[in-house]
Amino acid sequence: MPSTRPSLPVVGRFLEQQPFHRALRLERKRTERSQRLFVLMLLDVSRLVAEDWNDEALGALISVLSASIRDTDVVGWHSSNRTIGILFTEIPVEFRSSILGILHTRISGVLYQRLTFEQFLQIQIAHHLCPENWESEMPASPGHPALYPDIEAEKKRWTMFSLSKRVIDVIGSSLGLLFGSPLFLLIALAIKLSSPGPVLFRQVRVGQYGAPFVFFKFRSMYVGNDARIHQEYVKALISGQAKKMTLTGKATAIYKLTRDPRITPIGVYLRKTSLDELPQLINVLRGEMSLVGPRPAIPYEVESYRWWHRRRVLEAKPGLTGLWQISGRSRVTFDEMVRLDLRYAMARSLWLDLKILFQTPRAIFFGDGAC
Repeated sequence: MPSTRPSLPVVGRFLEQQPFHRALRLERKRTERSQRLFVLMLLDVSRLVAEDWNDEALGALISVLSASIRDTDVVGWHSSNRTIGILFTEIPVEFRSSILGILHTRISGVLYQRLTFEQFLQIQIAHHLCPENWESEMPASPGHPALYPDIEAEKKRWTMFSLSKRVIDVIGSSLGLLFGSPLFLLIALAIKLSSPGPVLFRQVRVGQYGAPFVFFKFRSMYVGNDARIHQEYVKALISGQAKKMTLTGKATAIYKLTRDPRITPIGVYLRKTSLDELPQLINVLRGEMSLVGPRPAIPYEVESYRWWHRRRVLEAKPGLTGLWQISGRSRVTFDEMVRLDLRYAMARSLWLDLKILFQTPRAIFFGDGAC
């Protein structure tokens, strides 16, 4: 239960919860441009507060902490009367491996000097380095919610939207799987007859906050293919070095790996019509994806992201279709795709979702970006 204890008055430059969350959001955006790290340190003082630690003692602790950090650092309530947060800003990337230990030792020393030993043991310290180190094999979500309290608060304010969106996802994916089952069987038969191997392709993809999930598609490639072809192309695409390719009979060039020897004859047709994407309705039904949202990323793709690219993974659940699919698809650069995803995250509404869903079939049928 949240504490009913009234908030302490601001001590020096100590911030209350909402201003601290705004400062945290601003620091994330500044980090995207400065290419420097920051550390969020969390000090859980809830046990001390629960023991009716007097305001004078708590205020003295806050004053000591405020005096122990640089002028460019920020201190305040991450969670009012429960958790004190400290933002250590502008940290050079070369200190990534050592900075957490250094800061933990410094702040622990301050607390040890200021508190009794019993009080010192009651404070729990946690720290989060941002941007996080997202690696290919992610056993769990690398994006800790403590770094994104503003996004969590936004989700709570959009409770009715989130609930309505989930209802549409469940109904839409259930109906799609039910009425699409005859088509699914035909596609499965065609895949089996065209090449040996499973009907479904399973791959780990990156969900919101970097949480991994198993992603389903109809298999459009030969079994045992070399994934390095796609990995190298993705790196070039994200870095802006990929060249547009012109398909035979098409006037518009696209950013897409063409003439891929890994794709089966039936796979070419499945990709051109986006029918290979239909099994993602299973992911939507399971809640790992939504009908509308950013394209789900591959872990090795995320490794090549610039820091601001990660916002497309953080700010919305991945979707079966989205603004990229109806606005540009492979005709736009990777940076432009990310901006479309971020635009959706900022403007999302049920009306926008329905508009995207209704425009998706037309975009697939007439779009030059599909191949």
